[in-house]
Order: sequence, then structure tokens, then C-alpha cells
Amino acid sequence: MTFVSGFIAILGPPNVGKSTLLNRIIGAKLAIVSPKPQTTRNRILGVHHGEGFQMVFMDTPGIHKTRTLLHKSMVDSARSAFQEVDILLLMVDLNHPDAPEIPSLIGAARHSGKPAFLAINKIDRGTRSEILPVIGRFSDEQLFEAIIPVSALQGDGVSELLKAVRAELKPGPPFFPPDMRTDQPDTFLMSEIIREKIYVFARQELPYSSAVVVERTEEVAEKSLLKIFATVHVETQSQKGILVGRQGNMVKKIGRAARMELERRFNVQVYLKLTIKVSKNWSRDTRALRRLGY
Repeated sequence: MTFVSGFIAILGPPNVGKSTLLNRIIGAKLAIVSPKPQTTRNRILGVHHGEGFQMVFMDTPGIHKTRTLLHKSMVDSARSAFQEVDILLLMVDLNHPDAPEIPSLIGAARHSGKPAFLAINKIDRGTRSEILPVIGRFSDEQLFEAIIPVSALQGDGVSELLKAVRAELKPGPPFFPPDMRTDQPDTFLMSEIIREKIYVFARQELPYSSAVVVERTEEVAEKSLLKIFATVHVETQSQKGILVGRQGNMVKKIGRAARMELERRFNVQVYLKLTIKVSKNWSRDTRALRRLGY
């Protein structure tokens, strides 16, 4: 049997479920998720292995209007994926099929000339009578190889989606070893888990003004202990005060939740030290963005 492989970009508006779908396909949490839009900032690769094939999925930031250099970097990263992959997987939310970003995404997909699939997500929140008109509307575009309703959260329709995408793969080599699920280092996942907890506990714009960098890690083998030292960068002194919280309660809450998930993820006891630092207007500073990994 000829081995087939390919790169597939997961593209769509913010908060449509791209990261949830990636995690569902890979069977592990590679990308953080949040009810807040624009949670994903970096492209994340997830490798799906199977008998005779390898699919490399690329989770991308949501396409949205840009307000800062950070947002521009996120959108540029997503748009460049159109040219870097073999197959496009567009996602729409069943409840928001008219999101303003969709026409430009469809136009870019058409212009790329690459095979495109459409996943209509969040069918667990709708009914069949709501799904059929959305399928009909996007069928009229005459762009997609297949349109498949899915629930990335529950897993409904995902196997059908994978089967359809696999049929479009071309003969090629495995790009990653069979035991590799992502190209991201552990320190990236650590920083993302911490950032996810900021999205969970902090309000309004604070999560969007925060960036997390893992400065160093130390393994204490005899104690089965992993020490993680991370810095949370914010843009103003007032944001630092909010993130620290009264008597340090906010940062303790964030740190406790992050530590518990890190212990589950790495199956080891974790000591987590969080430092809050003001990096003024980092989301609007090109050099700061590069330094913080964007």
C-alpha cells in the first residue's frame, strides 16, 4: 500500500472551535481553548498517524480585524498557511454562518486553488433543520470537496471528516516519527497552559494584554519534581496590580490551576513560580513581539 501524507490548515473566524478540533483529532491537548475569542496566537502543528498515512494539521489563529501588531502577526500567520499546506479545512460555527470573516476566507481558499473542505462545527448546539440550510448555502459556493457537520467538542462527525480528508492525500513520506504528536517544545505547552488560566480567571482585556514566557525548568529526579519558572508580561502597572490581586490572590489562583493541569500533563509533581512583569505596550512593539515568541 502506498503511503500518503500531507499538511492541512485549519482555518476560520475566531472562537469557531479550531483548537478544540485539533485536540480532538490528535487525542491530546496541544492547543489551549477558551470561550474568549482570539485565544490562539501561534500556529500549532498536530500530527495524526494512521495505517498507511500521516496527516499534519496546522491550527491557526482566527482571522479577524487587526488592532495591534500582535493581532497583525496572528492574522498574517493564519493567512500565510493558505500557501504552505496541501489541503485547506475551513470551519464555521453552525450558529454564526454569516461571520464577517467568512467571505474573505472563501475568497482566499478559491484563489489558492487547493482542495478545500468545510466543517460546520457545534452541531451539538443545533438541530438537523438548522444544519441543512447552512450546508445548502455553502454547497452553492461550489468550492468544497465535502461539507461535513461536526461537533469538535463531542466528537460527532470527526471520523467522517478525517476519512474525507485522507482520500485527498497524495503519496508522500511520513514527515514526523510515529511517536511524535506536535513540533512544539514542552516549554511552549507550559506557557500556553499558564496563559489559558489567565483567560479563565482574568476579565475584560487583561488576557489579551498578557504574554507568558517560561524562563527555565529544573528536573529534580530524586523527588520526581519539575520546577517551572515563568514570567507573565503585561502592558501597564495597573494590569500588574489586577493580575497579582489583593494579597496576591489572583496570581495564586492562576498558578494553582496551572500547576494542577501541568501535573496531569507531565505526570510529575510541579513547583510553579510565576513572576509578573510590566513590558510597556509589548503588543505594539515589534522587538518585544519577537522576544515573546510572536
